[in-house]
Amino acid sequence: MTDRNDPGQAQAPRAHDPQGHGHDDWKQEDADEAAPFKPLTPEQAQAWRAKHPPLSPWRVVTAQAVAGLVVAALAWLVTGRGETVVSALIGAAAVVVPGALLARGMTGASGANPGTLVLRFMVWELVKIVVAVAMLVAAARFVPNLSWLAVLAAMVVCLKVNGAALLWRGRVQQTQIVASRDR
Repeated sequence: MTDRNDPGQAQAPRAHDPQGHGHDDWKQEDADEAAPFKPLTPEQAQAWRAKHPPLSPWRVVTAQAVAGLVVAALAWLVTGRGETVVSALIGAAAVVVPGALLARGMTGASGANPGTLVLRFMVWELVKIVVAVAMLVAAARFVPNLSWLAVLAAMVVCLKVNGAALLWRGRVQQTQIVASRDR
């Protein structure tokens, strides 16, 4: 039996690991991260692009507009008041119009270098935010009897379309993959 407090006995230092992983696991993770990156060949890249087509931003903007119209129709059914419908349409427009500006600003820029694309995205995202805020400020100032609840509801629904589009895209791709395997 060895005494842990014996200064003459060499002991390996132990690191505190709250998840219970050993240092061997960490070394393996480091080795996995250090594995060399293998770029795709042009044929592999083309096959990957064919398998994962890009999602058109115009389809997302269109889906947001449709969602905004649905919210406005529901506002009419629930309240029967025109002010609520106008408020819902303003909320939808505060998402759709800036989104369309961003889509317009970003489309057609695929040949630029990555730094230019990032800068372009940041500029158009700033334009999108400024336009959305300006639209909401203008609505608050010039639209009488504005229903902020309807504005907010329409904005939230239209913004959630972005996530739904990504989920739908993944579901469609999975369905296509399963269908191609069944053939």
